[in-house]
Amino acid sequence: IDAPLGPDEAPATIDRARRPASTPDAGTPVAGAPVAGLEDPRFAGVVTDAAARLGVSEEELEAVRVEAREWPDASLGCPQPDMLYAQVLTPGFLVIVAGGGRELEYHTDEGGAFVSC
Repeated sequence: IDAPLGPDEAPATIDRARRPASTPDAGTPVAGAPVAGLEDPRFAGVVTDAAARLGVSEEELEAVRVEAREWPDASLGCPQPDMLYAQVLTPGFLVIVAGGGRELEYHTDEGGAFVSC
């Protein structure tokens, strides 16, 4: 009998064919969800990272778009090759930040974890 995996164990491979075809990798917009601005503490890491990447001060950054999303898994819609991710719907945000004439796209969870896409 196969025992269930413990919390720190992961399967050796992921059967990618199991992901429903209707689940978009870009995340599903959450209708009616409250939208925050860059001053929201959940985006502190995004602000710091974006300022460093764009070579501007944090005060010079502008939120082009902040939209509540439901990501199809723990990769936050930006899976990396050879990485395993929990296959759970993950609420968070799509954040597009501008500064210095350029824009960056970030995907976050609700707790402040983020990835630059």
